Amino acid sequence: MPFILTYIRTHFIDVIKHAAIVILVICSMTDANAQQELQKKYKDSIRKLKSQKDFSTRDTLYIDLLNELGSQLRYYNTDSLLLLSKEALQLSIDSGYKEGECRSRLRLGDYFSDKGDSDKAIYNYKVGHEIAKELGNKDLSLRIINNLAGENAYKGDYAHALTGYLEAIEIAEEIDDKKMLSIMNENIANLYASQKDYEQSLDFYKKVKKINGELGNEIIIAETLSNLASVYADMGKLDYAMFNINSSVGIFEKHKIIDWLAFTYEIKGKIYLKENKYKWALYWYNQSELLHRSLDDDRGKIDLYNGMAEAYLGQGKDSISEKIALQAYAISDRIQFMEGTQKCAYTLYRINKNKKNYSEALNFHELYQKLSDTLSRNENKKSLTMLKTKTEYDKQKQTLIAENEKALAQQQRYIIAALAILVVFIVIIILVYRAEKIQKRLNKELEAKKEILEKRESELQDSNETKTKLFSIIGHDLRGPVGALQELLRLYSDGDIETDEFLEFVPKLREDVDHISFTLNNLLSWGHTQMNGAVTKPSLMALESLVSENIKLLSEIAKKKSIKIVSELVENTLTWSDSNQIDIVVRNLISNALKFTPQNGMITISARERDNLWEVSIKDTGVGMDKITVKNLFEKNSNITTYGTANEKGTGLGLALCKEMVEKNGGSIWVESALRKGSCFFFTLPKREKSYSQAV
Repeated sequence: MPFILTYIRTHFIDVIKHAAIVILVICSMTDANAQQELQKKYKDSIRKLKSQKDFSTRDTLYIDLLNELGSQLRYYNTDSLLLLSKEALQLSIDSGYKEGECRSRLRLGDYFSDKGDSDKAIYNYKVGHEIAKELGNKDLSLRIINNLAGENAYKGDYAHALTGYLEAIEIAEEIDDKKMLSIMNENIANLYASQKDYEQSLDFYKKVKKINGELGNEIIIAETLSNLASVYADMGKLDYAMFNINSSVGIFEKHKIIDWLAFTYEIKGKIYLKENKYKWALYWYNQSELLHRSLDDDRGKIDLYNGMAEAYLGQGKDSISEKIALQAYAISDRIQFMEGTQKCAYTLYRINKNKKNYSEALNFHELYQKLSDTLSRNENKKSLTMLKTKTEYDKQKQTLIAENEKALAQQQRYIIAALAILVVFIVIIILVYRAEKIQKRLNKELEAKKEILEKRESELQDSNETKTKLFSIIGHDLRGPVGALQELLRLYSDGDIETDEFLEFVPKLREDVDHISFTLNNLLSWGHTQMNGAVTKPSLMALESLVSENIKLLSEIAKKKSIKIVSELVENTLTWSDSNQIDIVVRNLISNALKFTPQNGMITISARERDNLWEVSIKDTGVGMDKITVKNLFEKNSNITTYGTANEKGTGLGLALCKEMVEKNGGSIWVESALRKGSCFFFTLPKREKSYSQAV
């Protein structure tokens, strides 16, 4: 019992202490805030400069002061930032001051970024970057590239963001800017954290900590600890998160850095929220919200309001939770912050689900799912995976180089020792010969290891591309229907919908299950060929029987759209091919024809002899394709997918599978098509001959 009372008393004192600090910080902001002191310094400098007799608005010092003052006002008065940046830009253009124009573009990019106007932000950053390159100012280039990459990250385009950060790292290393090097690596760490690759994120944070240790700046160290605490909180390592955030809070309180202090209080609330301690979570969120009242930082408010909404929801205060969540959603939507909108949509989905407002809950869940798919799209995952692979490859390469240097060092010692014994001339000759032999052997071993690494890198890249494509198809074409089925069954089992209502969904469920089955068969076949390699086992096959079976299999789909399927294949259309693989080809091509043929259409299947081959054609009276689509249809990784005439959904995988299967059987495939006139797919198969008696 005394221990409990001591803990409560200590915790209460800690809370009182921080509450007092927040009040002191807010009360002293007008006098002691380092940021406002800096703003005052620039304003005084501007006034002093303007009071001089020979003052000119084209004075480069005056333009630089306008840009610097705008930078200091970014999170405190964005309207002033815009006015100062526009004035500085116009004066720079009038006076031909390129560096001033470059800095003005950077400030304008920051303003439009904070307001959610990505197009204008990116435009100003790119114009500024071109000027910086023209001037050869790598310091300015570095800062512009960083902000441009950050804007791409806000848009959810992590692939381009990563490219920008890597480019900036090269410049930072070249000019030995350790502070920006720390920032770039930390930004990359946060990209990995957003993709939930925490292991890789923590690897980059290790680099950041090492650089910060060399810098020795406690404010920069505190900023990193705050971001790291957020990552640990997302990982569920709450003890680590609390340790890091407590380490940074004291530094920001000491220096009265309001924007970062507001962020650390928010992260502290987030940690308590993860522990389901809603009262303490709200306490720290409220401390952060108090500080935000003196800031003009909409993007920073999104996670804060969303966290408060979750805390109120945890307390069962749904109405308050919804009000605050909608505020966060409105800000995020206004500034088009994709990741923020995603988080708000999920919170609003939970709130409406809790209130049994299923229609609204479903809308927000669909929005959350759509944004989640966008943020985890293929190009983002591929770029991050390639960097991860390159990092691992570089580590292996450095290990090999170290081993080689060690061997070379040993060789040099032999040579030095030999030179020391000039008297024994013959011994020197032997040692030199031996050294040359070792050199050749080492070079051969190094070359062999290099070839093995390059081969493994290529194999890993192919494997990653295959996995990415498989997971993309699973995510977009299987997860949706399965999720809908799961949710409907859950609603039915929970008694939220009646049996009659459930039965109304049965036809739609059957279509979804048929689609899943068809997609899964294609997916398994294609995945087998890509990952394990499928062995083609040709045998004598009657093509007309196989076509007839597939017509029966797809007859119900054809009947729904009143489409007539006609087979003109004669008896004994015998081919030497793998029946299972050609069955997949025929089924996919007929299915595609049904998909793109409107009501009351017709599909004709025929075959004609061409030397030692059968040329099979599947012709439809569908919507057809333009020349560009026809040209790209069978290109590698084209992945073309569209909806059919009755909104049938495809994966873009079927034609790639058809091409692989036909070519494995010694044939070729092509298409002829015209818009609104239909399409005709052709493929060739070898006839029955002795030359095809062996497997391909």
